[in-house]
Amino acid sequence: MMTKIITCVDGSAMTSAVTEAAVWASNKLSKPILFLHTLEKEQQHGADDYTGAIGLGARSALLEEMTKLDEQRSKVALQLGKKLLEYVTHQAEAAGVEEIESLQRHGDLVDSIDDIEGQTRLIVIGRSGKGHDGNFNALGSNIETLLRKAAHPVMVIPDTFKIPVSFMIAYDGRATAEKALQRVIDGGLLHGLHCHLVSVKNNESNQKDKLATAQQKLEEKGFNVTVSFIEGNIHESLMKYKETHNIGLVVMGAFGHSRLRQFFLGSNTLKMLERSKVPMVVLR
Repeated sequence: MMTKIITCVDGSAMTSAVTEAAVWASNKLSKPILFLHTLEKEQQHGADDYTGAIGLGARSALLEEMTKLDEQRSKVALQLGKKLLEYVTHQAEAAGVEEIESLQRHGDLVDSIDDIEGQTRLIVIGRSGKGHDGNFNALGSNIETLLRKAAHPVMVIPDTFKIPVSFMIAYDGRATAEKALQRVIDGGLLHGLHCHLVSVKNNESNQKDKLATAQQKLEEKGFNVTVSFIEGNIHESLMKYKETHNIGLVVMGAFGHSRLRQFFLGSNTLKMLERSKVPMVVLR
């Protein structure tokens, strides 16, 4: 089965940026796009709260009325979702993507992504979802759960998308950093982009030697590499480097116990995700 760019859309203000990022990834990887829209169950406003204050007959009538309203709301949400999928499909077609699918599911977004894990090459999602419109610093409620559970790379998109010409990968010389590096080399998504290989001084032995080896691996695969060995607080140093060098995309490894890996997907990562104005690719 051909794997796809699973692109999560919800009609929020970030939908266009997410679609543009999916188009870019589809072109880079020569993979079709699958637009995924989930209808997540909203919290019901409980009529039970009023049990002691209103009569049983009135309560039954009100509950029946609420059920009808919920059914009507569900139908409208379904129709809006279908229109949304049509809209983003047209947007991707207009940008030249030929193979596009769409899928509408009821239930939890992360579960829906998990169900199509076998079809997945890359997951593209907006940093903040519906309900956070206008507040682009807010992280969507699904992001952290998705990053912890996803078996495939996740590309998190800010409120606007600009095709990157460079990317930064933070490298600490440990096994997970080696794995992330190999994923970059094998992946194809970042080929042709200028690579900034950045290492923040830690107590790992032979850190500089490992950095030089990593540089060599990347260059052998055709990457144009700028190497930097810096000192200081991990989060602040990397953020400063990103801003100073106008980095277009940041690559992060997934969870672990080293300080750098805690930076990646501990509270610091979530801070960086909130503040970052560029896409971030999180690798498992």
